[in-house]
Amino acid sequence: MAGLYIHIPFCKRKCRYCDFISFSGVSDFTPYLDALMSEIRMLAPMMNERSFDSVFIGGGTPSYLPEGAIGRLLTEVQNCFCIVPDAEITIESNPDSITECKLSEYLNAGINRLSIGLQSTDDDVLSLIGRVHDLKQFLSAVDLARHAGFSNINADIMHGLPGQSIRSYLDTIALLAKLGIEHISSYALILEEGTPLYSDVSDGCIELPNADDVADMEDAGFELINELGYRRYEISNFAIPGFECRHNLNYWNNGEYLGLGLNAHSAMSLRGKWMRWANKDTLSDYIRDCSESKLPVAFSDEIALCEEMFETIMVGLRKIDGIDRSSFKNRFGIDPVEHYASAISEAVLEGNMLVSDDTIRLTKRGLDFQNEVLLKFM
Repeated sequence: MAGLYIHIPFCKRKCRYCDFISFSGVSDFTPYLDALMSEIRMLAPMMNERSFDSVFIGGGTPSYLPEGAIGRLLTEVQNCFCIVPDAEITIESNPDSITECKLSEYLNAGINRLSIGLQSTDDDVLSLIGRVHDLKQFLSAVDLARHAGFSNINADIMHGLPGQSIRSYLDTIALLAKLGIEHISSYALILEEGTPLYSDVSDGCIELPNADDVADMEDAGFELINELGYRRYEISNFAIPGFECRHNLNYWNNGEYLGLGLNAHSAMSLRGKWMRWANKDTLSDYIRDCSESKLPVAFSDEIALCEEMFETIMVGLRKIDGIDRSSFKNRFGIDPVEHYASAISEAVLEGNMLVSDDTIRLTKRGLDFQNEVLLKFM
């Protein structure tokens, strides 16, 4: 099975920390949606032997699109691709753009998982990072989603934000558990050069928590999430058992995925070769190519077997359960413990890795030093 990703690169307003390719202030989405439909139809014949068991509509802010757009998009997807009956279908959203009518549309279109960008329950922190919603809007969005019938909701939150204390981060987690949110994605802020927040920090206008405070915040937060009944199954992701994100697990298993839309990336086995390609990242170029019935591919690469193996190790070790040795051997014809004997031995001796008959996985210490561990595998 493969995953399908659909990129919607529009937002009401860009967050101050965001360096993704997305656009604010757009009112006419028709040219992009028409191009997206064209790309779907062009790719359909190439994908006629594949089945997709997850669909993820990400952005940007897909919920920013007007009523009817998502339903139309998914109708085209289901007409052109084989989406299995029990597929996990997720849409990303912001609290300010969630409405009762849109939620009904999403459910009728087959969407069964709602991901809400919260980041924090502290309105002052939300203001500092340029979010367009407040806590009241988030609570209203969750209430609307529950009444509409959504029983699988993720909330994205962040730590290490300006003005954020450990208490504030813990309060955010506690509220999510109280609301019965099934899945929590908690990421540390990465300050990206070129963003407004980067400029504010560089100019001394805004101060971020120091590295020790961020580490303490993460440790305390992850411990609380665990105590509240969520299981950490990936470095930054937690779920009530049974609500792990199928789409993201496919990425972490280095599985096949097809990306649609501006700057979307894909990885698949084609004619016996592992291939990776990406769409163009300029909106006008993407729309022009699709309107001219040309696939909007910016580049494509054949991935060598050794690189495919390393990538499987790299993403697989993000999972708390690690890498299944038999699955790796079935894919590559060799046990990872045999192929990476030196790297694994060294990681075990340093207390960063555990090896069993079935799996290799990182210890808690190893998760904190994942990049150092991976260097040994390179």
